[in-house]
Amino acid sequence: VFALIVFACLVGDGYMSRPEDPRLFCIFNHNEDACRYGIGIGVLAFLACIFFFMVDVYFPQISNTTDRKYLVLADLGFSGLWTFLWFIGFCFLTNQWSWTRAEDVYFGADSARAAITFSFFSIFSWGLLLTFAY
Repeated sequence: VFALIVFACLVGDGYMSRPEDPRLFCIFNHNEDACRYGIGIGVLAFLACIFFFMVDVYFPQISNTTDRKYLVLADLGFSGLWTFLWFIGFCFLTNQWSWTRAEDVYFGADSARAAITFSFFSIFSWGLLLTFAY
């Protein structure tokens, strides 16, 4: 859910334009990489959550212990990696937001703050998934 919120905030209000210039730019200090990073990890985290949920649903029906071991290790590794990537995303978005000038933000400040906040919450939720996989 947190990944979906981050993705939706950045896609919905993460890009804006100036009245005199119709080109869109990222609300985070005009750094396109900040918006792309947040959107990218948000989408991939959401898709991975769907995949691992389906694995959890079918897990009792998997009789091969080797397959079970590899699925659990994949969940463990992915959760660890994504905990780290959400930490990087939180730091990156927070840094870029701190450098954003107030006069450059016409709308979307709440969405930017929400993306930062839910990136922070995602660190702990993926860390909890890492603990459960362990």
